[in-house]
Amino acid sequence: MQPSYEELAKMIDHSLLHPTMTDEQLEAGCQAAIQYGVASVCIKPYYVRRAAELLQDSDVLVGTVIGFPHGSNLTEVKRYETQLACQDGAVEIDMVINIGKAISGDWEYVQQEIEAVCNEAHKHGAKVKVIIENDYLASGAAGLNGDALKQKLCQICEAAGADWVKTSTGFGFVKQPNGGYNYQGATEHDLRLMREAVSESVQVKAAGGVRDLAGLIRVWELGASRCGTSASSQILDAYGKDDSSGDGKLGGGGY
Repeated sequence: MQPSYEELAKMIDHSLLHPTMTDEQLEAGCQAAIQYGVASVCIKPYYVRRAAELLQDSDVLVGTVIGFPHGSNLTEVKRYETQLACQDGAVEIDMVINIGKAISGDWEYVQQEIEAVCNEAHKHGAKVKVIIENDYLASGAAGLNGDALKQKLCQICEAAGADWVKTSTGFGFVKQPNGGYNYQGATEHDLRLMREAVSESVQVKAAGGVRDLAGLIRVWELGASRCGTSASSQILDAYGKDDSSGDGKLGGGGY
Protein backbone atom coordinates (compact mmCIF):
# COMPACT_ATOMS: atom_id res chain seq x y z
CA MET A 1 0.00 0.00 0.00
CA GLN A 2 1.44 3.36 -1.02
CA PRO A 3 1.99 5.81 1.83
CA SER A 4 -0.03 9.02 1.87
CA TYR A 5 1.34 12.37 0.76
CA GLU A 6 1.48 13.49 4.40
CA GLU A 7 3.40 10.38 5.46
CA LEU A 8 5.98 10.94 2.73
CA ALA A 9 6.26 14.69 3.32
CA LYS A 10 6.90 14.07 7.02
CA MET A 11 9.81 11.80 6.10
CA ILE A 12 11.68 14.63 4.40
CA ASP A 13 14.40 16.74 5.96
CA HIS A 14 14.64 19.49 3.35
CA SER A 15 18.37 19.98 2.82
CA LEU A 16 19.63 23.58 2.67
CA LEU A 17 23.33 22.92 3.10
CA HIS A 18 25.13 23.57 -0.16
CA PRO A 19 28.09 25.93 0.47
CA THR A 20 26.99 28.36 -2.24
CA MET A 21 23.43 28.87 -0.99
CA THR A 22 22.70 32.52 -0.24
CA ASP A 23 20.52 33.96 2.52
CA GLU A 24 17.83 34.61 -0.07
CA GLN A 25 17.92 30.96 -1.15
CA LEU A 26 17.85 29.75 2.45
CA GLU A 27 14.77 31.85 3.19
CA ALA A 28 13.08 30.58 0.02
CA GLY A 29 13.94 27.04 1.10
CA CYS A 30 12.25 27.57 4.46
CA GLN A 31 9.15 28.90 2.73
CA ALA A 32 9.12 25.87 0.41
CA ALA A 33 9.37 23.59 3.44
CA ILE A 34 6.21 25.19 4.85
CA GLN A 35 4.43 24.95 1.50
CA TYR A 36 5.16 21.22 1.12
CA GLY A 37 4.67 20.34 4.79
CA VAL A 38 7.95 18.47 5.20
CA ALA A 39 9.28 17.24 8.53
CA SER A 40 12.15 19.70 8.87
CA VAL A 41 14.71 21.89 7.26
CA CYS A 42 18.32 20.85 7.70
CA ILE A 43 20.00 24.20 7.41
CA LYS A 44 23.43 25.80 7.69
CA PRO A 45 24.33 26.48 11.35
CA TYR A 46 24.64 30.25 11.01
CA TYR A 47 21.05 30.47 9.71
CA VAL A 48 19.37 28.46 12.48
CA ARG A 49 18.08 31.49 14.38
CA ARG A 50 16.53 33.02 11.26
CA ALA A 51 15.05 29.66 10.22
CA ALA A 52 13.45 29.31 13.64
CA GLU A 53 11.82 32.71 13.15
CA LEU A 54 10.57 31.83 9.68
CA LEU A 55 9.16 28.46 10.76
CA GLN A 56 7.78 29.38 14.19
CA ASP A 57 4.13 29.34 13.10
CA SER A 58 4.45 26.07 11.16
CA ASP A 59 4.92 22.43 12.10
CA VAL A 60 8.22 22.25 10.20
CA LEU A 61 11.10 21.56 12.57
CA VAL A 62 14.50 23.27 12.50
CA GLY A 63 17.53 21.03 12.16
CA THR A 64 21.19 21.74 11.55
CA VAL A 65 24.54 20.02 11.16
CA ILE A 66 27.46 19.60 13.54
CA GLY A 67 31.06 18.86 12.54
CA PHE A 68 29.89 19.04 8.95
CA PRO A 69 30.86 17.59 6.56
CA HIS A 70 34.07 15.80 7.58
CA GLY A 71 33.61 15.25 11.32
CA SER A 72 37.16 16.18 12.28
CA ASN A 73 36.44 18.95 14.80
CA LEU A 74 37.44 18.56 18.42
CA THR A 75 34.76 16.93 20.56
CA GLU A 76 34.37 20.09 22.62
CA VAL A 77 33.85 22.13 19.45
CA LYS A 78 31.08 19.76 18.39
CA ARG A 79 29.48 19.97 21.82
CA TYR A 80 29.64 23.77 21.76
CA GLU A 81 28.27 23.87 18.20
CA THR A 82 25.37 21.80 19.48
CA GLN A 83 24.79 24.11 22.43
CA LEU A 84 24.70 27.19 20.22
CA ALA A 85 22.45 25.51 17.64
CA CYS A 86 19.94 24.51 20.31
CA GLN A 87 20.01 27.97 21.85
CA ASP A 88 19.27 29.41 18.40
CA GLY A 89 16.24 27.14 17.98
CA ALA A 90 17.41 23.85 16.46
CA VAL A 91 15.48 20.85 17.71
CA GLU A 92 17.24 18.26 15.54
CA ILE A 93 21.01 17.85 15.27
CA ASP A 94 22.76 15.93 12.48
CA MET A 95 26.32 15.27 13.64
CA VAL A 96 29.19 13.69 11.71
CA ILE A 97 31.34 11.18 13.58
CA ASN A 98 35.12 11.47 13.55
CA ILE A 99 35.56 9.25 10.50
CA GLY A 100 39.32 8.87 10.86
CA LYS A 101 38.90 7.69 14.46
CA ALA A 102 36.27 5.20 13.35
CA ILE A 103 38.53 3.81 10.62
CA SER A 104 41.32 3.61 13.20
CA GLY A 105 39.10 1.48 15.43
CA ASP A 106 39.17 3.94 18.34
CA TRP A 107 35.69 2.94 19.45
CA GLU A 108 35.94 4.63 22.86
CA TYR A 109 36.72 8.01 21.27
CA VAL A 110 33.89 7.67 18.77
CA GLN A 111 31.35 6.71 21.43
CA GLN A 112 32.40 9.39 23.90
CA GLU A 113 32.15 12.07 21.23
CA ILE A 114 28.65 10.98 20.21
CA GLU A 115 27.67 10.90 23.87
CA ALA A 116 28.93 14.47 24.35
CA VAL A 117 26.76 15.75 21.50
CA CYS A 118 23.74 13.66 22.50
CA ASN A 119 23.93 14.74 26.12
CA GLU A 120 24.12 18.41 25.13
CA ALA A 121 21.28 18.12 22.62
CA HIS A 122 19.03 16.11 24.91
CA LYS A 123 19.58 18.64 27.68
CA HIS A 124 17.88 21.18 25.39
CA GLY A 125 15.14 18.78 24.28
CA ALA A 126 16.69 18.24 20.84
CA LYS A 127 17.19 14.91 19.04
CA VAL A 128 20.37 13.65 17.37
CA LYS A 129 21.00 11.95 14.04
CA VAL A 130 24.50 10.50 13.79
CA ILE A 131 26.09 10.39 10.33
CA ILE A 132 28.53 7.52 9.85
CA GLU A 133 29.32 8.38 6.18
CA ASN A 134 29.07 4.94 4.59
CA ASP A 135 30.92 5.84 1.39
CA TYR A 136 34.15 6.07 3.39
CA LEU A 137 33.56 2.72 5.10
CA ALA A 138 32.93 0.40 2.15
CA SER A 139 36.41 -1.16 2.19
CA GLY A 140 36.25 -1.89 5.89
CA ALA A 141 38.86 -1.08 8.55
CA ALA A 142 40.05 -1.97 12.03
CA GLY A 143 39.84 -5.69 11.25
CA LEU A 144 36.24 -5.48 10.05
CA ASN A 145 34.79 -5.69 6.56
CA GLY A 146 32.67 -2.80 5.32
CA ASP A 147 29.32 -4.19 6.42
CA ALA A 148 30.57 -5.18 9.87
CA LEU A 149 32.17 -1.76 10.33
CA LYS A 150 28.94 0.05 9.45
CA GLN A 151 26.94 -2.14 11.81
CA LYS A 152 29.40 -1.72 14.66
CA LEU A 153 29.24 2.06 14.29
CA CYS A 154 25.43 1.95 14.32
CA GLN A 155 25.56 -0.06 17.55
CA ILE A 156 28.00 2.45 19.06
CA CYS A 157 25.58 5.23 18.11
CA GLU A 158 22.76 3.47 19.92
CA ALA A 159 24.89 2.89 23.02
CA ALA A 160 25.84 6.58 22.99
CA GLY A 161 22.21 7.74 22.98
CA ALA A 162 21.58 8.59 19.31
CA ASP A 163 17.98 8.99 18.17
CA TRP A 164 18.82 8.19 14.52
CA VAL A 165 21.65 6.63 12.58
CA LYS A 166 22.18 8.28 9.20
CA THR A 167 23.88 7.02 6.05
CA SER A 168 25.68 10.04 4.67
CA THR A 169 26.34 13.76 4.57
CA GLY A 170 25.79 13.94 0.82
CA PHE A 171 29.28 15.45 0.56
CA GLY A 172 31.40 12.35 1.24
CA PHE A 173 33.10 12.26 -2.11
CA VAL A 174 35.43 9.32 -2.75
CA LYS A 175 38.21 9.46 -5.35
CA GLN A 176 37.40 7.24 -8.31
CA PRO A 177 39.85 5.26 -10.50
CA ASN A 178 39.60 7.93 -13.21
CA GLY A 179 40.72 10.61 -10.76
CA GLY A 180 37.29 12.19 -10.35
CA TYR A 181 35.21 12.21 -7.18
CA ASN A 182 31.74 10.80 -6.58
CA TYR A 183 29.62 9.14 -3.92
CA GLN A 184 26.65 6.81 -3.64
CA GLY A 185 24.94 8.18 -0.54
CA ALA A 186 22.04 6.07 0.67
CA THR A 187 21.76 2.58 -0.81
CA GLU A 188 19.18 -0.14 -0.30
CA HIS A 189 21.89 -2.44 1.02
CA ASP A 190 23.05 0.03 3.65
CA LEU A 191 19.56 0.94 4.79
CA ARG A 192 18.79 -2.74 5.40
CA LEU A 193 22.11 -3.19 7.15
CA MET A 194 21.59 -0.21 9.45
CA ARG A 195 17.99 -1.09 10.27
CA GLU A 196 19.12 -4.57 11.32
CA ALA A 197 22.00 -3.22 13.41
CA VAL A 198 19.93 -1.18 15.88
CA SER A 199 16.85 -1.69 18.01
CA GLU A 200 13.44 -0.23 17.23
CA SER A 201 14.18 2.64 19.63
CA VAL A 202 16.69 4.03 17.10
CA GLN A 203 15.47 5.35 13.77
CA VAL A 204 17.28 5.32 10.42
CA LYS A 205 17.77 8.28 8.08
CA ALA A 206 18.74 8.05 4.42
CA ALA A 207 20.66 10.92 2.85
CA GLY A 208 22.29 11.50 -0.50
CA GLY A 209 20.98 10.37 -3.85
CA VAL A 210 17.23 10.12 -3.20
CA ARG A 211 15.83 12.45 -5.83
CA ASP A 212 12.51 11.01 -7.04
CA LEU A 213 9.24 9.74 -5.63
CA ALA A 214 10.03 6.10 -6.30
CA GLY A 215 13.27 6.45 -4.36
CA LEU A 216 11.54 8.02 -1.35
CA ILE A 217 8.89 5.31 -1.30
CA ARG A 218 11.64 2.69 -1.38
CA VAL A 219 13.31 4.37 1.61
CA TRP A 220 9.97 4.13 3.43
CA GLU A 221 9.61 0.46 2.50
CA LEU A 222 13.08 -0.27 3.89
CA GLY A 223 12.12 1.10 7.30
CA ALA A 224 13.82 4.50 7.33
CA SER A 225 11.78 7.24 8.99
CA ARG A 226 13.58 10.25 7.49
CA CYS A 227 15.27 11.14 4.23
CA GLY A 228 17.52 14.11 3.61
CA THR A 229 17.13 15.61 0.16
CA SER A 230 17.29 18.91 -1.67
CA ALA A 231 14.79 17.60 -4.25
CA SER A 232 11.74 17.88 -1.98
CA SER A 233 9.58 19.79 -4.44
CA GLN A 234 10.50 17.48 -7.33
CA ILE A 235 9.62 14.44 -5.24
CA LEU A 236 6.38 15.68 -3.73
CA ASP A 237 5.10 17.33 -6.92
CA ALA A 238 5.19 13.84 -8.45
CA TYR A 239 2.83 12.41 -5.83
CA GLY A 240 -0.41 11.28 -7.42
CA LYS A 241 1.10 11.39 -10.88
CA ASP A 242 2.51 8.58 -12.99
CA ASP A 243 6.11 8.59 -11.75
CA SER A 244 7.83 6.99 -14.71
CA SER A 245 11.02 9.01 -14.29
CA GLY A 246 12.39 7.15 -11.29
CA ASP A 247 13.72 3.60 -11.23
CA GLY A 248 13.29 3.20 -7.47
CA LYS A 249 17.01 2.64 -6.91
CA LEU A 250 18.90 4.59 -4.30
CA GLY A 251 22.31 6.19 -4.63
CA GLY A 252 23.95 8.54 -7.14
CA GLY A 253 22.85 12.13 -7.59
CA GLY A 254 23.45 15.08 -5.29
CA TYR A 255 22.29 15.68 -1.75
